[in-house]
Amino acid sequence: MSQSFPYEIFPLGDSALTISYGNTISEAVNSEILSRFEMLKENPLQGMIEAVPAYTTLTIFYDVSALRKNIPATGTAYDWIKQKVESFLETPAASQEESTAIIEIPVCYDESFAPDMELVMTKKKISREELIALHTGRTYRVYMIGFLPGFPYMGELDDRIAFPRKTQPRMVEKGSIGIAGKQTGIYSYTSMGGWHIIGRTPVDLFNKNKVDDILLKAGNKVRFISMDKDEFENY
Repeated sequence: MSQSFPYEIFPLGDSALTISYGNTISEAVNSEILSRFEMLKENPLQGMIEAVPAYTTLTIFYDVSALRKNIPATGTAYDWIKQKVESFLETPAASQEESTAIIEIPVCYDESFAPDMELVMTKKKISREELIALHTGRTYRVYMIGFLPGFPYMGELDDRIAFPRKTQPRMVEKGSIGIAGKQTGIYSYTSMGGWHIIGRTPVDLFNKNKVDDILLKAGNKVRFISMDKDEFENY
């Protein structure tokens, strides 16, 4: 059984509600959220369309029209499903057996793939070798998938290379490895983005032609492996 965590529930628009466990990044809280998410996938609440897990929240989208058939005329769809969610949360979440396997992602930190490497090095007063060693020296947890299909939000970075987001987004190439705050992530598509880019991977994180189209899932463990440019180009 999982431990109990304090939470609050609030509406998100007129057809969703969010269960919030605070704003502190915690592996234990994230495990609780993923356990609840799996429970809802197996046994969805009446009227539920989908559930979306994040770092510290679980959002439930519901069909207002479907719920109106089952609630008193004086009640609201939100009040009705909020009550169901509260009952659901009173049941302890079943412990999820998270995989201990580590997924290795090769990364080329060559300057041609790392437009922000020099800035990070200068601001953090570290060498290129130190930055690469610190980035590859940790095993990261995938806390959530979002922003782009297959884009993993992973943490936590070593404080010595934690770096704030850019103030002005720019176009970022597919496969780029970014850092933002104490997070690191991988751009699964070429897109506008505000993370500082320190490398690139040749690994395809999202392939819509595959049945299992997303490489990484929330709860996965990831470690980056440094590769040179020749290895990248011949991957």
